[in-house]
Amino acid sequence: MLLSGLPNFIESTMTLRLIFCLLLCATQSHAFADAVDAASATVKIAIAQEPPQLNSMKATDQVSIFVLGHVMEGLTRYDRRGNLAPGVAERWELEDQSATFWLRKDAKWSNGDPVTAHDFVFAWRNVVNPSTASEYAFILYPVKNAEAINQGELPISDLGITAIDDHTLSVVLERPTGYFINLTAFITTFPVQEKFYQSRRDSYAADAKDMIYNGAFTLTDWVHSASLNMRKNPMYWNADAIKLNAIDADYITADTRARLNLFIDGKIAYTQLDGETYKDALNNQFRIKKFVTGSVYFLEYNYRPNRLTRNQNLRKAIQAAFDPEEFVNKVLQTPGNLPGRSLFPTWVKGVNATFRQEFPATVNKPDLVRARALLEQAKAELNVENIPPLIMLVSDSPTSTKQAEYMQGMLKTRLGLDIKIDVQTFKQRLAKMTSGDFDIVGAGWGPDFDDIMTFGDLFASWNLNNRGRYNNPEYDRLVRVAMNSSDPTTRMTAMAGLQTILYDEAVLLPMYEQGVIYLQHPKLKGMRRTVLGSDPDFTYARIAP
Repeated sequence: MLLSGLPNFIESTMTLRLIFCLLLCATQSHAFADAVDAASATVKIAIAQEPPQLNSMKATDQVSIFVLGHVMEGLTRYDRRGNLAPGVAERWELEDQSATFWLRKDAKWSNGDPVTAHDFVFAWRNVVNPSTASEYAFILYPVKNAEAINQGELPISDLGITAIDDHTLSVVLERPTGYFINLTAFITTFPVQEKFYQSRRDSYAADAKDMIYNGAFTLTDWVHSASLNMRKNPMYWNADAIKLNAIDADYITADTRARLNLFIDGKIAYTQLDGETYKDALNNQFRIKKFVTGSVYFLEYNYRPNRLTRNQNLRKAIQAAFDPEEFVNKVLQTPGNLPGRSLFPTWVKGVNATFRQEFPATVNKPDLVRARALLEQAKAELNVENIPPLIMLVSDSPTSTKQAEYMQGMLKTRLGLDIKIDVQTFKQRLAKMTSGDFDIVGAGWGPDFDDIMTFGDLFASWNLNNRGRYNNPEYDRLVRVAMNSSDPTTRMTAMAGLQTILYDEAVLLPMYEQGVIYLQHPKLKGMRRTVLGSDPDFTYARIAP
């Protein structure tokens, strides 16, 4: 009977599967041996780009924030559960327009010097000093006289921050600011020791030897564009809680496939995936993790007088041609991403629910007839027969290039627009954004602190992260309404007005809200993915035996 052979076939198949599984497990165990080492408490990772700026008074980008979040610490920090917790300040008292912080006496710099209130005074004064040209100076505008100082109207000594003594810091606010305490965990508010800074001046933070550290780790080796290594800081006040001895970023590459191969080869313990590498990870049967970053990605336009993108109908034509659903499904092709609808992501809190539940964003539905009509209006206003080629500035990662090529093809097909893609390294892209050397730039924004203002003031005229230099007095007025009020309804209504302006004037082109998928070594525990602060955060990570 034919049935008699079936049991033997199943038994043989199960045996082969068992042998294959054992071989696979042995191979993966051997491959992962370099990625983590329990004996030395070392984890190896890859980062996407070279940190452009490790001077905390000037840094603005995600990569630099990642490093600074591990080697520096502010008055407060985020704990292992993502809650705001004491940092250099062991306690504080908040009033409507003032705050007092008591600094822990065991907080030290990596050279053994105590971290004092004077270090915060020096750093904050430098941030708002116009000569520093800090693009995050506006973060400190809630502090008394900060904006006037930053505009060159008052001396830096008038800033509302005072060292009462070495371990007592007093801050006077310009106005009641309910979210002020959340700012104190952000990099721009980190301390800087004046004595060490003056010893380095323009070379401060240019290399590992040109910094001192007060965080859980120190930067010990930095081979620019190649690798950087962090070691546990024995001077850190909470060193006993830090389980890792070393975080070695032995690879710096924006190539997601190269990073996946490093993970497969056991060279790194963590990597993020994109649409292409996601399929490979599935085929390798890796356990894929998901995380919503809280960030929004968009195209930002240049509003300087000599730029065609200053024309509203040109921007609205691009808006009407773009389909965010298609972009997410056909270009990104990874789970967790949401179509771009607004500068304000879906998770941001409103009055009683999320902001977007209370104030829904206008859904941009593609309309080619309307898009082409708007383009004709733009041509007439610009007095051109055809729109000259537009320069789209993007980073040199494969993901950024792929997205830019999609936009290039889509705008050519649907509107006949010619787009020239300018691919630059991450650092050079930031430099070109700052100088205004672009028509359109692929950009993204993640939250700096836990309040809707972290998104709302991005396109205020005084915000230097407004790289295209958009300037709208009504937009500025609404931002100030939200800044000057502690009433949630008043603040959210003002933000709803900003959301309307952003859409009606096509100030930017929202593309997607980012959800990421990633791989993590099974023995790496306690690595925290976080919307706020350094992401990923290895501060409290450990390696299972």
